[in-house]
Amino acid sequence: MPKLLLIHHTPSPHMQEMFEAVVAGATDPEIQGVELVRRAALAVTASDVLEADGYLLGTPANLGYMSGALKHAFDTFYYPCLDSTRGRPYAMYMHGNQGTEGAERGVENITTGLGWEKAAAAVLVSGPPSKQDVERCWELGATLAAQLMP
Repeated sequence: MPKLLLIHHTPSPHMQEMFEAVVAGATDPEIQGVELVRRAALAVTASDVLEADGYLLGTPANLGYMSGALKHAFDTFYYPCLDSTRGRPYAMYMHGNQGTEGAERGVENITTGLGWEKAAAAVLVSGPPSKQDVERCWELGATLAAQLMP
């Protein structure tokens, strides 16, 4: 069964709302045969990444960059997974109170180095998530999970 790994740092109510929407989309009953594995960014291992077939990444944008937790996750698994995960799909969602551009660029630089393929447009939210933002998070989870269906 294909595995979709959700690597997230969820320290705020806004990130929690987005996380829950992504999970709801990825686990929609119409999506069959895909296992969603959730890992906090500070707990994810190289084995988790190697065993997954696709990746959802969730992070706040802190001071113009991804969270330290997500950066730590990348630092932990980058080299052990460098050659083995090329071509796998990923998507990301992030929340920032003062812009997400630098954080988005940082994640894209690392995923490009890993050779991961962007499978959907990022969901980037500033301020409280609107109803449309939450719907886009649901769609992000559902889209990536559906792409992994056998």
